[in-house]
Amino acid sequence: MGRFINPFTDVGFKRIFGQEINKDLLIDFLNSLLVGERHIEDITFLDKEVLPEMLEQRGVIYDIYCTDTNGEQFIVEMQNREQTYFRERALYYVSRTISRQGERGIHWQFDLKAVYGVFFMNFVLKGSTHKLRTDVILSDRDTHEQFSDRMRMIFLELPSFTKEEDECETDFERWIYVLKNMETLQRLPFKARQAVFDKLEQIVDIASLSKEDRMKYDESIKIYRDNLAVMSFAEANGREKGRAEGKAEGRAEGRAEEKISIARQMKADGVPTEVIMKYTQLSKEDIEQL
Repeated sequence: MGRFINPFTDVGFKRIFGQEINKDLLIDFLNSLLVGERHIEDITFLDKEVLPEMLEQRGVIYDIYCTDTNGEQFIVEMQNREQTYFRERALYYVSRTISRQGERGIHWQFDLKAVYGVFFMNFVLKGSTHKLRTDVILSDRDTHEQFSDRMRMIFLELPSFTKEEDECETDFERWIYVLKNMETLQRLPFKARQAVFDKLEQIVDIASLSKEDRMKYDESIKIYRDNLAVMSFAEANGREKGRAEGKAEGRAEGRAEEKISIARQMKADGVPTEVIMKYTQLSKEDIEQL
């Protein structure tokens, strides 16, 4: 095991970006992401679980959910493997957050605050141009002028970032480099340039974890690696089955079996149902029946 935590695990990602005591790290990253567009002075973390307004609706559980001093809201998600309808899921998360701003009564005038969805993808998104950053805005199809700034989605395709340490030119690129390579580094670079990386090094050093936090991290890294192994096997098995049958149904069945296998293993390890739902996209009812 390396010196620093893996930021792509659930525990690692939330230790870096989801703690009140370290919220300056998230502020710095968001400012580097939105440089020249807006500057965030402070944030307040919000409840990550959004319950459905009606019984038949589906609730939402975010990785990171916060608001700034202007009331604008930020959803930050880490996704390690591609999922069916991933784009639609991201759109649903942002749209749901916008719609929840509605107020009851006749006096509300649709004064919406902007919602930003930032989606880290530790995989290559199929059906799109492969680049690190994809910014999605509401714009006119012909003139490309922005129609509204109240909805923003930023997809960060980490495998498409290939720069070395000395090739990073912006604070945003330095953040991506550190996150992508953290688990293999023996020291964090850029500390002389940005003090935030000095603090980050202290937070992500495995030796600095308390006994309780170390146990949580070890369990999180086990789940992360088990998921990768099971998914890789299921994908290979699905491809082989698809080739043997010559049908797309083979690949679909492989993905379905993959999700069930992962969910069953995570449930046996005592992983909370909401976490299993996030990683597998299975419903709560399906998981309870395993």
